[in-house]
Amino acid sequence: MNTKLLSIEIIALPGIPLIKAGDDLVQIILDGLQRAELTLQEHDTLVIASKIVSKAEGRLVDLKTVTPGEKAHDLAEKTRKDARIVELVLRESEQISRYAPGVLIVQHRLGFTCANAGIDQSNVDDREDCVLLLPYDPDKTASELHQRLFERTGTKVGIVISDSHGRPFRMGNTGVAIGVAGMPALVDLRGQSDLFGRELEISMQGYADLVASAAHLLSGEGDEGRPVILLRGLQHPNGRNRAGRASDLNRAAKHDLYR
Repeated sequence: MNTKLLSIEIIALPGIPLIKAGDDLVQIILDGLQRAELTLQEHDTLVIASKIVSKAEGRLVDLKTVTPGEKAHDLAEKTRKDARIVELVLRESEQISRYAPGVLIVQHRLGFTCANAGIDQSNVDDREDCVLLLPYDPDKTASELHQRLFERTGTKVGIVISDSHGRPFRMGNTGVAIGVAGMPALVDLRGQSDLFGRELEISMQGYADLVASAAHLLSGEGDEGRPVILLRGLQHPNGRNRAGRASDLNRAAKHDLYR
C-alpha cells in the first residue's frame, strides 16, 4: 500500500488583462506570476485558455467582412445559423460530422471533432459582429511559449493550451488540450500492472486533457477573467510518455466507431 501523501496546487494568475492582437503572452504570464509572488519551478504546468492565444494571434474576424458561399447558405438554412459563421466553420473544417437545427459538428482542420469549429462569440469583443477562431497552430504556439519561458526563467515547464468541448454522450463541457509542449499529451499505460499484477493491455490516458479539465475548475467559461492557470506538484510520467503534442490525442479515423 502506498501511504505517501500526494497533492497538487491549482492557482489562477491574477490581473491578466484583456488581450489584443500582438500582445506578448510570455510577458503577460511573467507579470501575472510576479503579481502572485510566484516564480516558476520544475514540474510546473501552465494552462492557457485558447481564447487569449487566438486574440494575441489576431484571429478575431469581423463578420461584416465574410461573404458566405452557396454551401454555407444551404447549411445555414438547415442549421438555422448565421451563414457568415457557417462559412467560417467550413473554412476551418475538414468535413462535417453532424448537423441539425441549432447544431453543427465538424472535424476541425486540427484533427479533433467539435461544435462550430470552435468559433466563439463569448468574451470576444464588445462589437456584436465579431467572432474568434481557434489558434492557427496551437501545438506550435505551445512549443514557442515553452521555449521562450525557459529562455526568460531558466525553468522548463509544461504548457497546455486549453479549450472547452462538449461530449457526445454526456451533458456539459469539459476542458481539453488543443496545444501541448514540454509534457506528455497521451500516456500509454500498456504493459504496466494493476493492483493485482495483471498487465494493462489497452489503457491509454488522455493526460493533457485531464490537466486542462483540472485548470478549468478555476478558469471557468463566463466572466471569471482567469485565462492562465498554474498547476504545481504534477509529476509528469517519464520515459516514452515524456514529450507530446495535442495532436497525439486525436483518434485515427480507422479506430473511431462513431465518425
